[in-house]
Amino acid sequence: MQTKKIITTTLLATALLGATTVTATVLVQPNAMQAAATTNVQTRALSKSYVVYGAGASDQSALATTLGVTDSYEKLTTTGADASYIGLSGVADSAMISSVAIAPAEPGTGTLVNIKNFDGKDNITQVTSQQYAMAATMAGVKDVIITVTANQQVSGQAALAGVYKALDTDGITLNEQNTSAANNMLAATTDAVNDNKDDKAYPGKLTSAVTNTASELAEKKQDGQNITINIAIDQLNINLDKQGIAEKTSDAAVQTMAQALVGVADAPISDSSSFVDNAKSLSNKLENSAGDAMAKAKDFANSEDVQQAANWFVTNIWNPIVNFFKGLLNK
Repeated sequence: MQTKKIITTTLLATALLGATTVTATVLVQPNAMQAAATTNVQTRALSKSYVVYGAGASDQSALATTLGVTDSYEKLTTTGADASYIGLSGVADSAMISSVAIAPAEPGTGTLVNIKNFDGKDNITQVTSQQYAMAATMAGVKDVIITVTANQQVSGQAALAGVYKALDTDGITLNEQNTSAANNMLAATTDAVNDNKDDKAYPGKLTSAVTNTASELAEKKQDGQNITINIAIDQLNINLDKQGIAEKTSDAAVQTMAQALVGVADAPISDSSSFVDNAKSLSNKLENSAGDAMAKAKDFANSEDVQQAANWFVTNIWNPIVNFFKGLLNK
């Protein structure tokens, strides 16, 4: 009888669940899971754009405007049942608040994420754009642009359920062990990010170090090496030092992240040479990424999305800068 591997995913529930911690335990038979996996990494481009509203989110019209969606986006809704995409069960529909838009990116772009304020408020309180991009890549996602928002304060971790549902609807089914490992990795980086909230560059440097470590451990695995917790800790510490954030990252945080990295190494995603390349590429982009906007208009594959993104940039970034300097000149 094969030994079952227990993967425990701890995520903060969103919205009405407040700070309640929900723990989901998934029993996985590794060999059976790998045999059943037909796709470790997304192998074709997203065929169209999607917008996925949380079932508990109100004012979809305002959310659509914030996300920059058009009539060409297929509309979906995440319910409590869809929390299974991120390893949770027993979640109420009303707790699904985060909403996402997901659009095809130019080939080779990887996964880029923008978080947008709703009515001037940053309602995604726990997860950074860089953490989303890291986790989605470890789940097997590539060449998409994800935009996240919420009309009330939420942790934001459930937003990935909307991403996975959109891909599933498009016929791109991700491996469950990969998504579980990716969700664990997202949760594992949270404490370190929270410990360094005053350093805007820290999330990018941390996720760069973690993503690069995941790539390196996958290479070691493919060379036949057994990935242990000590190997993961040593490799992660090397990359944290390269990013200049080793002293800012506690030993406890390193231990937690290394455990999650072993889970990624154990998942089918780490058998893929494509993942090694995708993770290395993303690591380079994350290194100098700071703030909520990773993607630019040029990164979108669809011309309509490019225009929407350009309009958003002008309205939300360029115009405020211009108005600020006009105000200084008029004083």
